[in-house]
Amino acid sequence: MTDDVAKYNIERWAALVKAEALFTRPWLQLNPTSARQKVDPDRRLGDIAGKDLLCLAGGGGQQSAAFALLGARVTVFDLSEAQLAKDRAAAAHYNVEIKTYQGDMRDLSSLGESAFDLVWQAYSLNFVPDARQVFGQVGRVLRPNGLYYFMCANPFAAGLGTRDWTGNGYLLKLPYIDGAEINYADEDWVFKTGTETDPINGPKEYRQTLSSLINGLIDHGFIILHLEEHLRPAPEAKPGSWDHLKTIAPPWLKFWVSYHPDFLEAGASTTQ
Repeated sequence: MTDDVAKYNIERWAALVKAEALFTRPWLQLNPTSARQKVDPDRRLGDIAGKDLLCLAGGGGQQSAAFALLGARVTVFDLSEAQLAKDRAAAAHYNVEIKTYQGDMRDLSSLGESAFDLVWQAYSLNFVPDARQVFGQVGRVLRPNGLYYFMCANPFAAGLGTRDWTGNGYLLKLPYIDGAEINYADEDWVFKTGTETDPINGPKEYRQTLSSLINGLIDHGFIILHLEEHLRPAPEAKPGSWDHLKTIAPPWLKFWVSYHPDFLEAGASTTQ
């Protein structure tokens, strides 16, 4: 799948890797204890040793390395070949096996059906217009009762940034429409100081409304186990700073869901 959405994301992530953006820097100083703290500080995953785990649209040598150190059989599927190279570098660094596949999260046909116990998707869902396409693909590759974790934009604050501080609050100005394109500037913390020498196109994301997220999950056989708002209050932070914005408008949501295709079959039988 190489439509305009994919082409934009491929070009942007190639530039982000070149600029050493935050999410392109492999985690190369992990041990099993720190790996667990990075990916599962609340210990929701339990023992994942020997489990088949897919890092979906999550290249960069970060979560993949942590999960491999915890004993999982890790596969990374990402649109960016530059990001996948980071995963291979991390695997070599730790002497662990990490499989990598290049492709679009909306088409996982290169992966086997019911191949994974766990699908882990770091922030990437908003890079495509319709989250439900992704949910359908995840359901195909997950085993029954498998776990799916994903992080996404808080639908009500999508596109809101520190530059939207007016002196009294953060101005919401974009229509709340499912699938609407959102363009905004990268925050200063995305890059290492002095690395972003060449202009980089800003994020192009798409609003996933709360109803489309929840109903999309339900329609594809997922049960919501836990929902977390990424909230780290810092009420004394300087207005217009990232810490202050997070206090006023939590930027991200984290979903933990379980796949139950039997519910889909039961629902279909009741409508016949």
